[in-house]
Amino acid sequence: MNKFLILSTTVIMLTFTGCARYAQIVIDPRDNNMEHYQADLAECRQIAEQIESKVAEGAVGGAIVGAIFGGIIGGRDTSVTTAQLGALSGGLEGGAYTIHERTKVVKNCLRNRGYRILN
Repeated sequence: MNKFLILSTTVIMLTFTGCARYAQIVIDPRDNNMEHYQADLAECRQIAEQIESKVAEGAVGGAIVGAIFGGIIGGRDTSVTTAQLGALSGGLEGGAYTIHERTKVVKNCLRNRGYRILN
C-alpha cells in the first residue's frame, strides 16, 4: 500500500507540473484573426507563468497535517499512511489552485486585449 501511495503521489505531481497548466479557454471567433489570437494567447500564458505552482507546497502541508492526524488517531504506521494521503490530497489541491489562478490570469489578459471569453 505504501508503494502505491508514493507512486500515485509522484504521478499526480508530475502531471500537474508537466502538462495541465491551464483550463480550456473558449473565445468567440467572430471578428478575430486566429493567428493574432494564438500570439496573444501565448503571451498571456507566459504572463500567467508568474504564478508559482502550489503543488509542492500543498503536498508538504498535506503531509504535515496527515502525519499529525495519523499520530493522534493511531501509531507510527497510521501516521505514515495518513501523511502520504495528505501529501497526495494537498498536491492535488495545490495543482488545482495553480491551474485555476493561471487560467484566470490568461482570461483577464485576453479580455483586456479585446477578446470575448465564452467560458
